[in-house]
Parts: sequence; structure tokens; C-alpha cells
Amino acid sequence: MKNFILIFCTLILIISCSKRINSNGSYYDFEVRCLGSELDGSVTLETYGRGRNYLDASTQAKKNAVSAVLFSGIKQGNSGCDRNPLISEVTRKNNAEFFATFFADKGPFLDYVDVSDERIDNKISRDSKKSKNIQQRKVIVNVNVLKIKLLMKKNKII
Repeated sequence: MKNFILIFCTLILIISCSKRINSNGSYYDFEVRCLGSELDGSVTLETYGRGRNYLDASTQAKKNAVSAVLFSGIKQGNSGCDRNPLISEVTRKNNAEFFATFFADKGPFLDYVDVSDERIDNKISRDSKKSKNIQQRKVIVNVNVLKIKLLMKKNKII
């Protein structure tokens, strides 16, 4: 019986001293936030993305920024950004094939979004959360809203 108690206490001690990984880091949901608007028709946004590595998370953050401009509007942050979306939900559903192609990996949406500071693209941000399998990154991007509007008009979406 003494051996059983000794083994049990040793196991509890080993388990409690082991290093734990914060696995809930990538499950937070952050909204796109406006940092300002530029004179060339673009807006500067703070956005977050999740992915298997930094590059995937950065690309997802860019998709999230363009998606917010198009479909949900920018509700958080500076008032310089348009709070209303460019596309209604009905129009989005009617043009689902166009948007699936537009937001494909390495798709045309990348032509309308830039990383604000190119150095950020090559370094690991301090404002990031990491779990076992997923990384979440904060990225500052410029989205050219004027060019997106012109593309939507050209394709007769708006």
C-alpha cells in the first residue's frame, strides 16, 4: 500500500511539473479594425489570420481584411473607414462562384491588398498567439477599396 501511495504521489508530481502549451491561443476571434484611410482610396486595417505557419496566417489575414471591406464593413477602430459593406448578402450569394474564385489561394484578392510594412511579412510578430497546430498573427494591411469597387462595377456586381 505504501508503494502504491508513493507511486501515485510521484505521478502527480511529474504531471503537475510538466510544461503545458497554451492550446486556446488560436481560438480567439478578432475583428478587423480600421487604422485610417489614405487619399488614394485605400484603407489601413489591423487584421488577424490563422494558419499552420506564419505565411498561411498572413495570407488568411489578408483575405479577412478584403472580406470585411466587401461583406461586413469595418465596425471597429478609426471612423475613417466605411462602416457599410460594399456587397449585400443577397449579391454575395448570387455571385458565389465569382467570390470563390476571387478568394482562392493565391487568387485575385491579393492584387488589392498590401502588407503595410513589408518587414512585417518576414518577421514573427510579438502580437501573435500560438497553439500546438495553429498560429494566429496580427497583420497591418492596406486594402485598395477604390480598385475593388472598380472591379465590382466592371463585373456588374454593384
